[in-house]
Amino acid sequence: MRGAAAPGHQRWSGSAGTTPRSLSTGSSPRGSERSSDDGEELVEVTLDLQEDDTIILRSVEPAAAGGATALPLGARGDHAGGASSSSRSLSPSIRRTSSHRLLQFSQELKAEAMSIARQFSQDLTKRFGRTQSRAEGQGQQQQPSSGIESALAARAARRQRAQLDRTRSGAHKALRGLRFISSNKANNAWMEVQANFDRLASEGFLSRSDFAECIGMTESKEFALELFDTLSRRRQVQVDKINKEELREIWQQITDNSFDSRLQIFFDMVDKNADGRIGEEEVKEIIMLSASANKLSRLKEQAEEYAALIMEELDPEGLGYIELWQLETLLLQKDTYMNYSQALSYTSQALSQNLAGLRKKSPIRKISTTLSYYLEDNWKRLWVLALWIGIMAGLFTWKFMQYRNRYVFNVMGYCVTTAKDAAETLKLNMAIILLPICRNTITWLRNTRARALPFDDNINFHKTIAAAIVVGIILHAGNHLVCDFPRLINSSNEKYAPLGQYFGETKPTYFTLVKGVEGITGVIMVICMIIAFTLATRWFRRSLVKLPKPFDKLTGFNAFWYSHHLFIVVYLALIVHGQFLYLIHVWYRKTTWMYLAVPVCLYVGERVLRFFRSGSYSVRLLKVAIYPGNVLTLQMSKPPAFRYKSGQYMFVQCPAVSPFEWHPFSITSAPGDDYLSIHVRQLGDWTRELKRVFAAACEPPVGGKSGLLRADETTKKALPKLLIDGPYGSPAQDYSKYDVLLLVGLGIGATPFISILKDLLNNIIRMEEEEDASTDLYPPVGPNKPHIDLSTLMTVTSRPKRVLRTTNAYFYWVTREQGSFDWFKGVMNEIAELDQRNIIEMHNYLTSVYEEGDARSALITMLQALNHAKNGVDIVSGTKVRTHFARPNWKKVLSKIASKHPFAKIGVFYCGAPVLAQELNKLCHEFNGKSTTKFEFHKEHF
Repeated sequence: MRGAAAPGHQRWSGSAGTTPRSLSTGSSPRGSERSSDDGEELVEVTLDLQEDDTIILRSVEPAAAGGATALPLGARGDHAGGASSSSRSLSPSIRRTSSHRLLQFSQELKAEAMSIARQFSQDLTKRFGRTQSRAEGQGQQQQPSSGIESALAARAARRQRAQLDRTRSGAHKALRGLRFISSNKANNAWMEVQANFDRLASEGFLSRSDFAECIGMTESKEFALELFDTLSRRRQVQVDKINKEELREIWQQITDNSFDSRLQIFFDMVDKNADGRIGEEEVKEIIMLSASANKLSRLKEQAEEYAALIMEELDPEGLGYIELWQLETLLLQKDTYMNYSQALSYTSQALSQNLAGLRKKSPIRKISTTLSYYLEDNWKRLWVLALWIGIMAGLFTWKFMQYRNRYVFNVMGYCVTTAKDAAETLKLNMAIILLPICRNTITWLRNTRARALPFDDNINFHKTIAAAIVVGIILHAGNHLVCDFPRLINSSNEKYAPLGQYFGETKPTYFTLVKGVEGITGVIMVICMIIAFTLATRWFRRSLVKLPKPFDKLTGFNAFWYSHHLFIVVYLALIVHGQFLYLIHVWYRKTTWMYLAVPVCLYVGERVLRFFRSGSYSVRLLKVAIYPGNVLTLQMSKPPAFRYKSGQYMFVQCPAVSPFEWHPFSITSAPGDDYLSIHVRQLGDWTRELKRVFAAACEPPVGGKSGLLRADETTKKALPKLLIDGPYGSPAQDYSKYDVLLLVGLGIGATPFISILKDLLNNIIRMEEEEDASTDLYPPVGPNKPHIDLSTLMTVTSRPKRVLRTTNAYFYWVTREQGSFDWFKGVMNEIAELDQRNIIEMHNYLTSVYEEGDARSALITMLQALNHAKNGVDIVSGTKVRTHFARPNWKKVLSKIASKHPFAKIGVFYCGAPVLAQELNKLCHEFNGKSTTKFEFHKEHF
């Protein structure tokens, strides 16, 4: 611990010969030139002055060449005071020297230092008081010395109260803070830094401008340059380039495991004038630097306000500066401010969950448990796939046996059986591939008790059938073109004669077979399918393939959407192809139309319904806003017949952009709201054009409203027309059947869950209102209570009570941009304010900010905790919800939820990139096998 009498550690210097004859005090290393008349080697000694008048030797090291003037031991009064006035806090970390001579000297020095410690401390305090009075009196009326002394006394008392007990847990917490380089990188990256030095250095020197790239801080170059300048100041040099040995020294300092050393470096970065104190202007500069390193543009704009907040908290005496110990207190005690929206803060009772699922299991028990969970999660998919594969296998076998017993087998062999078998499966798959995209039918089935169908996998099933169609085309067309036709042409006249009734009396040529109706329609279908299948792949649909102009039009959602409508040509060609078969002339054996009749009629009926329904859903735009991150918010009137559930989506068309295209968007308003709202992020050509059209009709924000551009019913310009169609079902609409919800959204993927959160909040409010109304109608009965008549009792008891199965909801929103929090700012504030029962727990994660413990985000973390404790607002999101930094530890998140809710059925709903979907799905399976909580994973598909 550091004593209260001296503001930090003091450096002493003396000779390192035999028993020292004199002992000297030294000023800061930034002081005047050090000299030694007798030519002896000088050393610098760092001491800790304790409250009990004891002294701790912190370090003994050779004095720098350009240090402070050594004063004789007997020097007192003004000399000692003058030395102290320029002294400052330096690193208290113990630097071990290999010199036995210095170690021996340190033991002898300790005894003499004890006798002068108290006197030096008293002189230091007097001089400090005089220096402070002069500093405060410049340009102002000098305050009475008693006021300065009382302020200094108050700060000294506060420092004494704030002394930290460095227990093992406290030290562990300290080691996690203020990392300039992550621990993993620090342990393994020096070789990489050396390689970067060799690549970037010129004539053996690394320039200041290349320092950030060399140590791996390319994304926060300004911060790295400030670190470079700080460490140069500590070495009493100001250079623009360093050699490899100096780089090694800097690397050792910034990767030092000592928290005190890292804290001193951070303090020195703020304390640019090296006077041992941090003023408000210096705090403002480091806030702007941290905001720039973490891409927080709004924080830079408010740096002055937040600098004043820090000074108000750490400098209540009004001295105008803060010291090292105050910064340390704020850093290590920031958790005391963070009593808001703690990540899954659960009680000790939650830890006493049933541990039956954690007991050791035998290998057979593990396999059976894993298998049972797998079947429970996938039984819907498995039985549908098994039925589908079974039907295809049956058709394949039936057709094989049929053609195996026909004469044509003697000419074409197994080629014809394979081709006809594949053709039969193609008929089936071309029919049923339409069923998964009959959205109205699927939505209707979702709302019934048809729970045996995997509705969430409709798009995946559509893709699986498409893959089977590709295989079928290869087998069917390939066998005909490569095997059947050549065998037929090359057969003898005797063998061909029985087939003349099918192909003509004269043996046909290869070109004659291909140019027939069967061949032409087959070629047309294959070409259309190749185009549609190729442009539907992820590389083209997501524009991952970069093509030169004008071929870039072949990528993107538009190309996918229009190419998919080639299915009209394909189905017309398929019907014609099925009527002109080589080996079948009886009409009722031409079964293609029989396979297609029901699915095609159902799909056509759906398209007709969508056409008329979209015309009847007349909507009026109420509000338009364009937010940071290229997000367009559209709020419109809700048609009377438009009824939907939270989590569902609808299709939107804007004739001003395209009169044909419909695009799906999650509904972000709650079913109880009197309006509809969607949030559209600019990701493709259609959404880009939609934003342009609405931006032209919007006006700049006025009256402090959020959003870059806004428009409403009072806007003078005419707003573009919108058509809607829906609603359509999605996995999230079944959220109410779960005890607990875990909602995970990445970026714009949060949209389907905003409606769920608002709906949950509305249900909570209704429940409270019903309870209040019930209390008013049915007050408690007692000796002094009024009697309740039978009619009132029957009225209350007959009224159905609203039961909310979902007891808790955890919302995790992960985004890259600070401006994204504006999208749902009002919703989050409303939930935080009205959810008195703490049913909904929200967590925002901003990945552009470095993780907690990194020096680049340390000040932001401190400021975030302080501002919320003072004002109740998060400085990053501008809401009442705490923003965490970096990415969540999903394993820890699921572990804590499982601990808090044993034996609960938890619905995990995710909307975002596929990579995280795989991780969450895997973790759900993992925790299902080792805990009593049941996780069910669902991913949104569009």
